[in-house]
Amino acid sequence: MAIPIIGNIFHLNPWNLMESFKELSKKYGPIFTIHLGPRKVVVLYGYDIVKEALIDNGEVFSGRGILPLIEKLFKGLGIVTSNGETWRQLRRFALTTLRDFGMGKKGIEERIQEEAHFLVERLRNTHEKPFNPGKFLIHAVSNIICSIVFGDRFDYEDKKFLDLIDMLEENNKYQNRIQTQLYNFFPTIMDSLPGPHKTIQKNFDNVDDFISEIVRAHQKSIDPSCPRDFIDAFINKMEQEKGNSHFTVESLTRTTLDLFIAGTGTTSTTLRFALLILQKYPEIEEKIQKEIDSVVGRDRSPCMADRSQLPYTDAVIHEIQRFIDFLPLNVPHAVTQDTKLRDYIIPKDTMVFPLLSPILQDCKEFPNPEKFDPGHFLNANGTFRKSDYFLPFSTGKRICAGEGLARMEIFLFLTSILQNFTLKPAIDRKDIDISPIVTTLANMPRPYEVSFVPRS
Repeated sequence: MAIPIIGNIFHLNPWNLMESFKELSKKYGPIFTIHLGPRKVVVLYGYDIVKEALIDNGEVFSGRGILPLIEKLFKGLGIVTSNGETWRQLRRFALTTLRDFGMGKKGIEERIQEEAHFLVERLRNTHEKPFNPGKFLIHAVSNIICSIVFGDRFDYEDKKFLDLIDMLEENNKYQNRIQTQLYNFFPTIMDSLPGPHKTIQKNFDNVDDFISEIVRAHQKSIDPSCPRDFIDAFINKMEQEKGNSHFTVESLTRTTLDLFIAGTGTTSTTLRFALLILQKYPEIEEKIQKEIDSVVGRDRSPCMADRSQLPYTDAVIHEIQRFIDFLPLNVPHAVTQDTKLRDYIIPKDTMVFPLLSPILQDCKEFPNPEKFDPGHFLNANGTFRKSDYFLPFSTGKRICAGEGLARMEIFLFLTSILQNFTLKPAIDRKDIDISPIVTTLANMPRPYEVSFVPRS
């Protein structure tokens, strides 16, 4: 039972909402209501009910529900947090424009291969010394989306860009602090109190300023007849449709910020988890390396055409994404009209949590889901096994727009690293903890150090 104003706070674990939802689902079934403070939220638990909502009733469930902290940061602008016609127009424009600039095409594959080469050389220059590779991975992944959106990559020693990465890292660290968790329950009260949620806002504003500066530079140097990147294309769109309120400088800045953060965070975190997990299981690492040696060899870079010939490697990558369960709650949705789901009436604008964790951890689809096992994605004969339950990028109308790019980056960066190096942990393998740090929205890897030993 929800208490007025404070909602279900005493029935939920703010540090691990998923564990609370699991217990509630045992009592109430696959669809139930909670209250985050005064806000009503419908929770969908399990593959069947999520599919019924996001696929079978995709248009109705295509609204974006915004948690208070995300609302404060993004202001309902950009692709991720906007709704209605603004969202439809921005998403359509972004997908078309990103394709025009190579996303999902051979051109961007070559760009990732080039960046993977830079990353490999940077790792080689660590001379087998143990270190935390997080910043290297963030920088490499970020440079891919930067080349599409900004038209350029950043040097690995660029001080301004390194400061930006530090701020993003700090925000990730502060996500699971109690003040940050409580902000989503009591935003008005928390606005008047100090804490890490204030640092998150400050860092976000600094990243926003960084993007705004790049946008202003583009406005001064643009050649409308020859757009260099996504920002130029957006500026052209603004000029062509001056009366269109969906295409403004502010929406450009926020959309660019969306692409930058989303295009960096998911993939770099997945790669950080991957390197941690493979340190724990050297036999899996060795099997991947043997497969790469057999199919790719050492004399050329891995390419996407190799993936179908690397079923074990592909299975390991899928299992990494399933196991880490990066966005357990999913990004919240909302219903765009009054609707009925099974026996429940859901009023228009109600926030909905179509949970991903119960799908990725489904024990019938993935036996022993708490165990890291590439066999979850392998047939008995060793071929790759597809699963409808593999939904790390969500599904339906709000599926991650960068899914194709992220899959390409994870495959090419990881295979390039393992083609060239063997991972040497800084601690005993039995002491390596691959369980995630649970935060408000995302699961994060525990800090670690590793040595990259060149393969002979």
